[in-house]
Amino acid sequence: MDYFWYSLGALCLLLGFIGCVVPVLPGPVCGLLALCALLPTAAAPTPGCLAVVGTVVALVVALDYIVPALGAKKFNCSRWGVFGCLAGTLVGVFFFPWGLVLGPFGGAFLSELVAGKTTADAVRGGVGALLGFLVSVVLKLASVGFCAVLFVDKVFA
Repeated sequence: MDYFWYSLGALCLLLGFIGCVVPVLPGPVCGLLALCALLPTAAAPTPGCLAVVGTVVALVVALDYIVPALGAKKFNCSRWGVFGCLAGTLVGVFFFPWGLVLGPFGGAFLSELVAGKTTADAVRGGVGALLGFLVSVVLKLASVGFCAVLFVDKVFA
């Protein structure tokens, strides 16, 4: 029966890594669920371990909403640009993998132009939104990677 839980946890990790780049899947949460899948097994993580991972995941999920906006703001992107970055990210999912890179930039760039900014300012805002998105992806990958290391350590220890 343990193999069922190990397989479920591995599937959650796979979805977690996919969710780091696909905005509609909660990558870090799936990583935490992978550890929770071990609870009915002999490899169950301690409550303290789950508390630490849960705190890290909650922090990363919160930062996922803040970091792209901070990146955009750092490069003088307007609210229109931040909204465009989000919309471009969602549309970019359908044009994987290039859409995940060009979507945030293109959405912010076009929104900045609609907001009346010059082309140079729109490019700057698009770059800021893209950098913020990429930093957010790296944070999510790090948190799911952390969960994966703990999962492998628990299962194969």
